[in-house]
Amino acid sequence: MAVACGLLVLGAVSGPFATASAQNLDAGKSAPKLFAEGCAACHSSARGLAKGRFSLTLFLFLQQHYASNSSSAWALTSYLESVDEAPRGRSRAASAKPAAGTPRSSPRPPMPVPQR
Repeated sequence: MAVACGLLVLGAVSGPFATASAQNLDAGKSAPKLFAEGCAACHSSARGLAKGRFSLTLFLFLQQHYASNSSSAWALTSYLESVDEAPRGRSRAASAKPAAGTPRSSPRPPMPVPQR
C-alpha cells in the first residue's frame, strides 16, 4: 500500500512537467538569421570567423557552445565557410592593368650562371 501511495505522489508531482517537451528554437531559421540572432551581438561580421579552421572542429565548437542542435550547427558552419571563400575567377592582382606608359615586360629565362 505504501508503494502504491508513493507512486501516486510521484505521478502527481511529475504529471504537469511530463507534458512539457523541449522546443527547437532554431527550427526553420536560415543560417544568416541564426548568425544575426546568436552571434552578431559580439561579432559584427561573419567574415573571417571560419578562416583557418577545419569544418569538423568548427561544427563541434558551434554545436557545443552556440547551436541548439546539430543541424543548426552545420548550417552555421556552412554559412561561415561560404562568406570566407575567396571570390571565384581572377584575383584582384591578376586583373589589375599596368599603369599607363609602363610596358609589361615579357617573361625571360634566367641568366646563365657565370663560369669561375
